[in-house]
Amino acid sequence: MGLGLILIIGVALISFIVQARFKSKFRKYSETPLISGMTGRDVAEKMLHDHGIYDVKIISVEGSLTDHYNPQNRTVNLSPEVYNGRSIAAAAVASHECGHAVQHAKAYSWLQFRSAMVPVVNIAANLLQWVFMLGIVMAASSMGYNLLLIAFGAMLLMTLFSLVTLPVEFDASNRALAWLQTNRGIMQTSVEHDQAKNALWWAAMTYVVAALGSLAQLLYIGMMLFGGRRD
Repeated sequence: MGLGLILIIGVALISFIVQARFKSKFRKYSETPLISGMTGRDVAEKMLHDHGIYDVKIISVEGSLTDHYNPQNRTVNLSPEVYNGRSIAAAAVASHECGHAVQHAKAYSWLQFRSAMVPVVNIAANLLQWVFMLGIVMAASSMGYNLLLIAFGAMLLMTLFSLVTLPVEFDASNRALAWLQTNRGIMQTSVEHDQAKNALWWAAMTYVVAALGSLAQLLYIGMMLFGGRRD
C-alpha cells in the first residue's frame, strides 16, 4: 500500500509540472500571432473542407481549454480564444480538434473503440468514488472487500479508457501537423510549424500523465485487495 501511495503522489507531482508547463506554452503561443492572420475557426473550416467534410459544425463554447470534438452531434467545439484567436495556439488546437473529425470520417478504429466505451466509463466514474470510500470504511468485512473489488473493476475500465485515449490524441495531432505542413498559406514558416508542434506535444503529455495516474490508482486499489492477508 505504501508503494501505491508513493506512486500516486509521484504522478500527481509530475501531473502538476506538466499541466503548468502546458498552460505556460499555451499562453506563450496564444500571444504569438499567426502570420496569415487566420482565426481558429478559419483554420478548422479549411481543414474540414480539405478532407471533404461538410457536415461538421464549428461552434464556440464557453470556458478556457474547453476545446473538443463531439462525435455524437458532429461538432468541433472551440473555446473563444481559439475560435476567434489569430495565434499559433489557436491554429494548432483548431486543427487538432478537426483531426478528430477526420478520424471519425475515416472510421478510425481507436476513436470508434473509445466512443463505444464512453457510456460504460461514465457509469464507472460515478460509482468509483462512493464504492471506494465505502469499501475502505468497511474494509474489515467481506462486504468491504466486495466493494473494493467493484472499485477495482471500475478503475480498470477507466484506466483502459485513458490508455485508449493516447493513440486517439497522438493521431489527431499527427493529422493536424501533417495537414499544416502541406498548407503553407496557414503557417507560412517552419518556425510557426515547430511552435504548433511543440504546443500539441505538451497537450499530449497531459494525456500521458493522466494515463499514468489511472495506472497508479489501479495499482493502489489492487494492492489493498490482493497485497495483504484477509482474515
